[in-house]
Amino acid sequence: MEKIILCIDMDAFFASVEQQVNPRLRGKPIAVIGSGARTVVTTRSYEARKYGVKTGMNIYEARQLCPHLILVVGDNEKYTHTCIELEKVYRRFTPDVEVYSIDEAFLDITTTHHLFGGPVAIGAEIKKCIREVFGISCTVGIAPTFLLAKLASDLSKPDGLRWIRAMDAPSVLEDIPVKELWGIGSRTAENLASLGIRTCGELGRAPVSLLRNRFGIIGETLKDMGRGLCNRSLVTREEDPKSIGHSITLPRDIMDRKEIESTLLKLCEMVGRRARKYGFMGRTVSLTLRYPDFETFTRQNTLSCPTNDTRSIYDRSLEILNGVRLRDSVRLLGVCLSHLVQDRDQMYLLADVEKQRSLLRAMDAINDKYGEFKIMHASYLKQAEPPGVISPAWRTSGVKNIKVK
Repeated sequence: MEKIILCIDMDAFFASVEQQVNPRLRGKPIAVIGSGARTVVTTRSYEARKYGVKTGMNIYEARQLCPHLILVVGDNEKYTHTCIELEKVYRRFTPDVEVYSIDEAFLDITTTHHLFGGPVAIGAEIKKCIREVFGISCTVGIAPTFLLAKLASDLSKPDGLRWIRAMDAPSVLEDIPVKELWGIGSRTAENLASLGIRTCGELGRAPVSLLRNRFGIIGETLKDMGRGLCNRSLVTREEDPKSIGHSITLPRDIMDRKEIESTLLKLCEMVGRRARKYGFMGRTVSLTLRYPDFETFTRQNTLSCPTNDTRSIYDRSLEILNGVRLRDSVRLLGVCLSHLVQDRDQMYLLADVEKQRSLLRAMDAINDKYGEFKIMHASYLKQAEPPGVISPAWRTSGVKNIKVK
């Protein structure tokens, strides 16, 4: 049975939510930004896009292009709540739902579409429901593969609906630039162009040997992509993560050692807490530093035994930091725990170790009930930082479900 996949992509999601909540913003160019001093545009409305405002621009650049641009500080709680409610809408039509990101989802309706009048009827009904309940729009792409469903939604934005059938895929793909395909970045597109391959049609006809020589084993995958083929499966259950990490772009560059260590402790607590919550321990601790000129480097340290203890992660992070001679102030800090294994929650014979684990469980329980960092290590007692911008990779459940404020 040929698969039928829906890609549901919310249109300018953060900006649309803000315009719906505040009617005075409707029809106006707005940019959703973070609350920090170094914020950039995270999402812009379609009215702002007409002026060339792009995601990732700093405020100065955006206002140079659109002087009357309205800046709105993002509210992560609104976006995550809406994402969770949207998933409930999708599940009316199929149990096979993958929330791919905070503003995008894939639905496999292969075995259920006949119950609701067919793929187009489902797509139209989802669009109608989202419009009526949430007051925002989405674009729906329908196809036999995830790659084509994603392309169908990209080609139809905003507020569109398109079905690319298997028989129509060759003609649709023929003149589309390869960079439009999900998974082909600018560097890969440049490498393909050096081989004389610029469109999907050309990629699908390219000799496998040519692609293998340039790209190795993924050469065959690229050829399949040029034909609209992909073997990706729906991810309805989060796979075990390879790593758990947190990073923060600081409100200002810092050089003071105590400030760096304090921020580092917060990051280690966030990493350790997520690892404990989802039952993981890690053998390798990595520290990432970025200077004001954006030079970034990462160092790592491997432990003899896996851990999810905040103090152990912090001690290893400090060891790494002590081995680095800082040439400048620090713009960004990041901590990551990798080489993960399942935490079997075993009893420890050493009383000090068991006492520390009990203390962490108690801290986690209090913060789960009353909110993040309601109880914390004393050395992080400092003025609260502004909430960061939520990652598009946020998920409604699993390790990537990070509490926001």
